Amino acid sequence: MNRRTLTPTAVALAATAALWLTACSSNNDKPQGTGKIAGAEEGSKRPTSVSPPAAPDAKRPDTTLPKDVKDLFEGWQTGDATKDAVLADAARAQTATNYAIIKSNPDEPAMSFYRQQDALVSGQVWVKSFADAGMIYTGTLRYFSPEIKLFDQHSAGLSFCLDSSKAFNKNIKTGKLDTSPPTKDSYILYSTRLERNERGVWQTTKLQSEMGNKKCTP
Repeated sequence: MNRRTLTPTAVALAATAALWLTACSSNNDKPQGTGKIAGAEEGSKRPTSVSPPAAPDAKRPDTTLPKDVKDLFEGWQTGDATKDAVLADAARAQTATNYAIIKSNPDEPAMSFYRQQDALVSGQVWVKSFADAGMIYTGTLRYFSPEIKLFDQHSAGLSFCLDSSKAFNKNIKTGKLDTSPPTKDSYILYSTRLERNERGVWQTTKLQSEMGNKKCTP
């Protein structure tokens, strides 16, 4: 997605790569090239299988995307209740950020519901880069190949791939789409850390990315 020429706002985030990919790489979303799960070193000595305490009900924000925008999550269920809870909230964090892009609102409450710490800051920068450029997007984002590790009852790591080849920049004022052909940078490997808060929500707290990682490219 987003193979367009950079606006000055996006240039401030990175010198090369289009707006979507620039945003993916800003702040703690910067490419690392390791493929390691973010924050794994912080929990490497903790148990990898746990039974979390019962989570209180959390009133989740509405993140319904418009009909022309879709998030597809392939293979995001394991059959393990704890891992599936982590995966579900990690997916919601992605959708909440995309929802904020569509709303052109870096301060969208759904973002802070599912993202905190460095991941929230980088997410807000990402959304602001779209808003400042007068852009949103349309099409489908496909998330696949998730790999999850539980550190303890309140922390986990997750890596996954994003295929943005079927999503396109859309100018808010004109409605014009950038339909330039996708490149290998349309495929991104994410490495994240999630922490479970007092409401039982698994919030993404760290996020790193690598464009064109061989694990994610077709």
